[in-house]
Amino acid sequence: MSILTVSQLNRYVAMRFQADPKLRLVLIRGEISNFKCNFSSGHCYFSVCDAESTVRAVMFRSYASRLKFTPENGMHVILQASVTVYEPSGVYQLNVTDLQPDGLGAQALALQQRREKLAKLGYFDAERKRPIPPMPKKIGIVTSASGAAKHDMLQILERRYPLAEVCVYPCLVQGDSAPQSIAEALTIAGNDGCDVILMGRGGGASEDLSAFQEEIVAHAIYCSPVPVISAVGHETDHCIADAVADLRAPTPSAAAELAVPDIRVLAQTLALRKKQLDGAFFALFDQKQQKLSRLMNRLQMQAVDRRVEIQQERFLSLNRRFRAAMERTLTAKQQDWQMLCARLETVSPIAILQRGYSLVYDPEGKLIRSSGDLRPEDRLEIRFAEGSCTAVVKTVELQEESSDEI
Repeated sequence: MSILTVSQLNRYVAMRFQADPKLRLVLIRGEISNFKCNFSSGHCYFSVCDAESTVRAVMFRSYASRLKFTPENGMHVILQASVTVYEPSGVYQLNVTDLQPDGLGAQALALQQRREKLAKLGYFDAERKRPIPPMPKKIGIVTSASGAAKHDMLQILERRYPLAEVCVYPCLVQGDSAPQSIAEALTIAGNDGCDVILMGRGGGASEDLSAFQEEIVAHAIYCSPVPVISAVGHETDHCIADAVADLRAPTPSAAAELAVPDIRVLAQTLALRKKQLDGAFFALFDQKQQKLSRLMNRLQMQAVDRRVEIQQERFLSLNRRFRAAMERTLTAKQQDWQMLCARLETVSPIAILQRGYSLVYDPEGKLIRSSGDLRPEDRLEIRFAEGSCTAVVKTVELQEESSDEI
């Protein structure tokens, strides 16, 4: 008998497992426990157990990415797997290739989990739902470019409220690419100045409406800067988009009716309000006119005209006294001003210059009072009673009787 290493033993057992056709593909019912998902690799590791036993299991990313629901601890499932041995530890395990809920279908379970997740995030809260603007200026329609829903909504909007601008943001409403297409169209419409967005499609089977059950569409509605009216399918159809939207309409046609008022009703209401306003105005006018008549009668009884006449006479008297006082004051001030002008004239340098004198300044504008302040070649400004001139000093004599040659 030969001696085996641990690695050889584990490899031999693994080969025996692989050679057994009964272990290559097995269906097992059990309960999930110790579920973990490695976010970097995408592989899922968990255990499957019943009342008496437990077995380890792994589901690699290529298979885990196909799941329509999120496995959770305590969930009863039916799994498809092959039985293998993990050689480094010598432990046998299940390599799971498919996983289905035991009882509830995978699609239904995924939808239920999605609803529970969005409910916890507040997507369905009534407090966050916004009112629909009563008279929108711009309306966005997010639907298929070729569907009947677009035609119905455009026709009703044109008939009920032709004053609004209507823009269609086409998208796919069915197929694998539809959720992303719907979300992008909602985002474009929300950023394009729309006051309200109508989103939906005509009726169909539940799988045809599945795009409006996806989380990416719910997130786009939740993040929309303007209210969204959802109208998916028929009245009996309900989807996640309906629950997240600010308002659910049973059909696309009903969504168009809920989005805008009827212009004919508005015209009737406006005519009624105008009639009421006219009646109120004339009633108020009559009331004020009667009050004015009463006040005029009271004024006439109190001889207002005589009071006004007395006040006018008093005003004229005061005005005459004011004018006389003002004239006396102006005469006195004028006499004072004339006396000051005469005194100022006697000491004015201009008057002195008029008598034949002149003033001599250096280049800096300083008055020259003595020949000692001068030097040969100095430039001087001489001001006369009329005009001035510039001179250059040739010689300077300090004697009292000498005269400078300029």
